[in-house]
Amino acid sequence: MKKLILSLLSLFVALTVNAQLPIMLHSHNDYTRTMPFYEAYSQHVQSIEADVFLIKGKLLVGHETHQTSADRTFQAMYAEPIAKVFRANGGRMWKDSDDCLQLMVETKSETKPCLNAVIKVLKNYPDVFCSPKGVKVIITGYDLKPEEFSDYPEWIYFDGRLSRNYTPDQLKRVGLFSECFGDYAHWNGKGNIVDPQLEALKAAIEKAHSLDKPIRFWEAPETTTAYYTFLNLGIDIFNTDYPARAYQFFSDWANKNFSMGRANRSKNGVTGTNKLDRATRDFKGFQNEKLQLSQGIEVYQPSYLNDGAEKPIKNVILLIGDGMGFNQVIAGAYANGRKLNVLNMKHTGFSFTNSLDDFTTDSAAGGSALGTGVTHKNRHLSAMPDGSPVPSLSAHFHGMGKAAGSVSLGDLADATPVVFYAHTTERDSIEAITRDIIKGEADLIAGSGSGNFLKPRKDGLNMKKLLKENGYTLVTRCEDINSCKGKVVCADDRMGEGATEATLGFLAQLTRESITKLQELNENGFFLMVEGPKIDYAGHSECLPASVIEMLGFDMAVSEALKFADSNGETLVVVTADHDTGGLVLLDGDLATNRVMGIYTTNDHTPAVVPVFAYGPGAQNFSGSHINTDICNIIKNLCK
Repeated sequence: MKKLILSLLSLFVALTVNAQLPIMLHSHNDYTRTMPFYEAYSQHVQSIEADVFLIKGKLLVGHETHQTSADRTFQAMYAEPIAKVFRANGGRMWKDSDDCLQLMVETKSETKPCLNAVIKVLKNYPDVFCSPKGVKVIITGYDLKPEEFSDYPEWIYFDGRLSRNYTPDQLKRVGLFSECFGDYAHWNGKGNIVDPQLEALKAAIEKAHSLDKPIRFWEAPETTTAYYTFLNLGIDIFNTDYPARAYQFFSDWANKNFSMGRANRSKNGVTGTNKLDRATRDFKGFQNEKLQLSQGIEVYQPSYLNDGAEKPIKNVILLIGDGMGFNQVIAGAYANGRKLNVLNMKHTGFSFTNSLDDFTTDSAAGGSALGTGVTHKNRHLSAMPDGSPVPSLSAHFHGMGKAAGSVSLGDLADATPVVFYAHTTERDSIEAITRDIIKGEADLIAGSGSGNFLKPRKDGLNMKKLLKENGYTLVTRCEDINSCKGKVVCADDRMGEGATEATLGFLAQLTRESITKLQELNENGFFLMVEGPKIDYAGHSECLPASVIEMLGFDMAVSEALKFADSNGETLVVVTADHDTGGLVLLDGDLATNRVMGIYTTNDHTPAVVPVFAYGPGAQNFSGSHINTDICNIIKNLCK
């Protein structure tokens, strides 16, 4: 048994890392956990409560006397394990954090003898419990009078009550204020707290804070709504019977919240660098300190002159928000004052995204369905199960004598842009995919991934030379797309980076450059696919700020498409997604500050339906319910 405890101790010491939470968690009745102390400690819970009885000279832990046993002593369950961890981490509770632990001891026997016994045990560990830099000990459940506080060592603190009056010296010995929630409000943790009770809670919190003390409420509801309601109220310590659940909600808090004009992170670093597919493995992650915007984006007001018109369509711009579910759109809208360009597109619907061999699609099958109008197996790119190629919209528009382009702010060999110029049964076949460029199915290809053309390849081909021989100019900056005549491959590695305030308009710029290039290439019209890939990356990273910023950058590209459609009068604009990523659920926000809060239910794709928006001639055909293959086939039928 001793070896097991030591092994567990080593494991917790090794695995526990800095996990700054926005609120202190208090493990109420911690001794009822499966692994008392260790379970809460592993979740970075900074306040732990143990009820103790003094029975026959021993301090035993339990809620009632009949629940105690001789082997469940206060020293064995709390004092000794805490001391071992504290000393193993060199005089701190967590190896990579300066956060302190608060040990609350409720004396359930006669107070003075029980308290003296507690002090006697803790004095065996003077460096841990009797030092200003050690564990803070707070006594609760006592019947001592405030004037008796000074009878005990100065490292012992007491649980305060707002109904009591304390002198300045007595207040110094108060570690926190604990109040019964039911004395202030009767709320089940759902919906809103009624105003009079809400004001009573606010007054209690304000009083505690005016005395420069934290406050917790016991016997309070513990629901998801209660979590963020209490945090928003300013409660300092959350009383929890489910520390793992509470930690899961409050951990990584900055990645669950976005506020326009406010910093979203207090530390540096990156979020989301573990991508599984070969084309996206070079993604460096979202720079946390840059996941903020000083202001929202401007929203274009369309003219609607040709919206839904029954007239010939010369150009089609298909914008795909990779991983863009409904809530990704709405999160972006809340952050932008409930305004987005896509929300100004009157013809709307939704699309089912299931693949041929799985209920939940990947980007290869999802993109291929949008690009070809045929349901695909996961990992297949515009190719049937037997490997035979399936013509994409690029081929369709080439057949009409028009130009075609596929551009993305991700790797140009990644799944979504690839379906418009290549065919393979394996999305990781990067060499084969990029070789397909020379077949000429797309006249303009843009994205990151310059290494596919400028570095030695496994197949030994000189792609730069091959591109030139097949009529393409290779450029490495988006701004140079229109600096040369003819077909272009743009491999600009800046496109592979997460959006920041400085680069938010990058996809919009790429869209403008692409429209200009395709018009130069063919006066008969064009098809252009524009992908915003990192809404998907944000979902895989479970990072709401990144999702909001990437969504707004994508929406700026939508604005460029709408502006061109209005100036042209013969352009259909369709906006949709290949699938949802993350199962984002929006929980809270603030309309006054454009704050939005949400949590992801998974770090993978989901089978949720995705939105469809359309503008221009024929846009009415995209309203209502669709299968993902319908999008391509409607475009083909409108553009014969």
